[in-house]
Amino acid sequence: MTTIAAGVADTVATLRATFATGRTRDIDWRRAQLRGLDRLMTENEERIAEALGADIGRKPFEAWLIDIAGTSGEARYAAKHVKKWTRRKRPLLELAQLPGRGWVEYEPYGTVLIIGAWNYPIYLLLAPAVGAIAAGNTVVLKPSELAPASSALMAELVPRYLDPEAIAVVEGDAAVSQELIAQGFDRVMFTGGTEIGRKVYEAAAPHLTPVTLELGGKSPCIVAADADLDVAAKRIAWTKLINSGQTCVAPDYVLADASIREELVAKIGAAVSAFGADEPDGMRIVNQRQFDRLASYLAATKGTVTQGGGTDPAALRIQPTVVVDPDPAEPLMDNEIFGPILPVLTVGSLDDAIRFVNARPKPLAAYLFTKSRAVREQVISRVSAGGMLVNHAAFHATTAKLPFGGVGSSGMGAYHGRWGFEEFSHRKTVMTKPTRPDMSGMLYPPYTDRAWKLARRLL
Repeated sequence: MTTIAAGVADTVATLRATFATGRTRDIDWRRAQLRGLDRLMTENEERIAEALGADIGRKPFEAWLIDIAGTSGEARYAAKHVKKWTRRKRPLLELAQLPGRGWVEYEPYGTVLIIGAWNYPIYLLLAPAVGAIAAGNTVVLKPSELAPASSALMAELVPRYLDPEAIAVVEGDAAVSQELIAQGFDRVMFTGGTEIGRKVYEAAAPHLTPVTLELGGKSPCIVAADADLDVAAKRIAWTKLINSGQTCVAPDYVLADASIREELVAKIGAAVSAFGADEPDGMRIVNQRQFDRLASYLAATKGTVTQGGGTDPAALRIQPTVVVDPDPAEPLMDNEIFGPILPVLTVGSLDDAIRFVNARPKPLAAYLFTKSRAVREQVISRVSAGGMLVNHAAFHATTAKLPFGGVGSSGMGAYHGRWGFEEFSHRKTVMTKPTRPDMSGMLYPPYTDRAWKLARRLL
């Protein structure tokens, strides 16, 4: 056995032994871990922001807003509500099932694996962990090796604030992830790209391990003819440029009604200029591979670059860029962008926009800007997506009151708040029956005509 395999196996064995003791099922233990997670974030704000800045050039405000405040909020919310979430749900049974009682028992899966992503290397590691801990599991956290400063910080802080015999950080590259999945966890959650998500799913299949996949896809943004263009332009530009556009729920492309397309492009350009003014040389891209991919999209585009377009290979920076009417078949429109480049395509009608979206794989998010309730309801009912937001972008992914997840190639399963607790819980059916009366005259053979008639009446 290799050193990597031995270390992974030992870690997983320790966590399984802890789960077997039953201590993670205790509500007080779960609350203590969730509160510890909250303290981990709030007591280390500066160090977390520094690590995110080193890894991906994250601005301090964005580090606080998303990674720190977002994770702390999830943990506090779960600590407050976890006892209520674990209560048995007791439906009234059908007449034919009486006398008897039934309920749903929420039990932890056991030992689960959470594989984080590099673009939000702390939030996308710890926010899912909130649900796993609230459900009473032991947890292995695998940070992304593409964010080494954040990974090292989590490896240092997690055992200081959380139960080290129940929650462990395992660092390493893809080989470590493969070795972890090979351990046959009771559940795996992966956040990342669709292609790697498929590989994770395939690796888990031999063990019949249930998998939650939070993937990506090209999230469309439809701007109807009646939209408030000033608001739409600012909100699209802001959410597109957060984290240099390296956000799974960023608007990937805009479908603008022909009657307002020119004005919208001008307003988006003005907003992009204002929001990117403090980074005149462009926005930082995580690594050379991602930079080269994005630069190749710009080099190959058949659209008109109306804003930005500059690249700095030495600094791995790309200017916020707007591309109008690229070819729908070119790389910019065929792959998830994951960078500060925004294509804007002209459509003749709302029906054209809906057909364009539905002809492509189902996205993680879909956005619509309109003042019309009729337009809103038409898009909601006709466009399939992991989630949808009207008159803004990305915020639906940051609330503990709604589930967040994908559909089709953008993922499976959902988390946040109660949905995270349920995602990492097995919903076990329990039924109890009294020993009297015993329906031996009707249910047990030999089956008489009288018993059959009576059963028909009751069932």
